Amino acid sequence: MNKKYLVPILVVAIMASFAAGLYVGKSGESSAKNINLATNQELGKPQPVDFSLFWDVWNKVENEYVDQSKLDAKKMLYGAISGMLRSINDPYTLFLPPDESKKFQDDMRGDFEGIGAEIGLRKDILTIIAPIEGTPAQKAGLQPQDVVLKINDAATDNLNLDEAVNLIRGPKGTAVRLLVMRDGWNGPKEIEIVRDKIAVPVLKLEFKDSDIAYVRLYQFTENSPDEFNKAVKQVLKSNAKGVILDLRNNPGGYLEAAVNIAGWFLENGNVVAIEDFGNGQRVEYRSRGDGGLGDRPVIILVNQGSASASEILAGALRDDLKSRLVGQKTFGKGSVQQLDNLANSASLKITIAKWLTPSGQSIMNEGLEPDVTVDITEDDITNSRDPQLDKALEMLK
Repeated sequence: MNKKYLVPILVVAIMASFAAGLYVGKSGESSAKNINLATNQELGKPQPVDFSLFWDVWNKVENEYVDQSKLDAKKMLYGAISGMLRSINDPYTLFLPPDESKKFQDDMRGDFEGIGAEIGLRKDILTIIAPIEGTPAQKAGLQPQDVVLKINDAATDNLNLDEAVNLIRGPKGTAVRLLVMRDGWNGPKEIEIVRDKIAVPVLKLEFKDSDIAYVRLYQFTENSPDEFNKAVKQVLKSNAKGVILDLRNNPGGYLEAAVNIAGWFLENGNVVAIEDFGNGQRVEYRSRGDGGLGDRPVIILVNQGSASASEILAGALRDDLKSRLVGQKTFGKGSVQQLDNLANSASLKITIAKWLTPSGQSIMNEGLEPDVTVDITEDDITNSRDPQLDKALEMLK
């Protein structure tokens, strides 16, 4: 089957962490068939292409390469496919061999060991999207927009996203060294992080000043709507006069989860997001709910780690509900990836569209500017201050 997702920047790939994170999903069946290397030279051509050069090189290597023990036809095929996709220069379109495909799908289920951070490529530079709450990555001090220059001794400038993920993730109790650069630093710093079992939280509900409901969504998983529904029932019983929806460091997740949650704020039938396929074809995703929380003011907290499905939900509530965004500009992960399961348990993540907010604003690369900009300094973090949350509370008083 295949799944459609917004990833981080899912891809957003999680450092043994995204999920998907930047991730949004849809299901279907793949029509992939087993490929016979020797005979299916013209398989699936989208346009006239002369494959003779490919096969000339293949045969030369197969017949003349000095160390025949290094030749593995399956690995050569996988490498050729990966190279083809790299030529597109889209970090979110990737071929996943069987082992990497399994790791990715384990990540989406939350079954992984690593450091617990979402990573992505921004302008071909390996970048932290968001550390996951309570994970080794967060405890080590990683922040959104940190640039990763090295993983152990491997420079990251020639790594694709999945290669970087595979270097960072590893068994619980083992360590990985990241050479990190951050805005405001005079030079890069090496951070050693001990990997652990990553338990990704879904949400947290608290009541601030007794009558303000504070809901923090960590990512959009398959069970996020159920957990959110439970939280909403508590909010409605409390008669809270306002809601703060915290999407900071939320790298995204399943589109269906974002649309479902939007239904608690928007009346049934409101546009949540527009999927633009770039050929004149557009699909609208509409809310399916009673808008039970839409009769009270809603403030949305965002930052550079808010990506993908987070940006979709934030954009929809701002456009349709006139909710205000507080914090920092979001990441700008506005493309749609489809995950296709292929033969031999391999899979393909392919960008098929981009997302627009209900007003038609493109999220891709631009992100969402907050209505009220509030920065958080390293001194704030060190002293456990949260001026963004403080501002949201002030606005609801």
